[in-house]
Amino acid sequence: MKKVKRTERGWAGHFCCCDRCLFRRNTLLELGEVKIVVSTVGLMRNIHQEHPESIELKFERVGCDRYYETMAFHAQDEKYSDADVSRQISFESDWCINKIDAEIEANEMHERVVKEMSDKMDKGEI
Repeated sequence: MKKVKRTERGWAGHFCCCDRCLFRRNTLLELGEVKIVVSTVGLMRNIHQEHPESIELKFERVGCDRYYETMAFHAQDEKYSDADVSRQISFESDWCINKIDAEIEANEMHERVVKEMSDKMDKGEI
């Protein structure tokens, strides 16, 4: 049995406002020809806050009722194997968190999705 290769990467894997997110995870999973990107973003800075010069950061949701979200995608067949956001993959694990102070929970959520995707790849389900 082949083992899923896992690569942690230093850039956000999805979301058009990811440059404003203080929390970003991007994990590439590879098994044979199959490449999957698991991406988590969150803690999006509110650049429209009333006093932008304030030291206190304000955050806004990355989507409806969530401050963090995790998604999975097939990778594009290119140099960096970035997420092909038109080829999203559904999964059973929790994928969103609706509280700001949740970096630990967001990491745990990301890890659960990585495990679920890896297990499905091992079984040939993806």
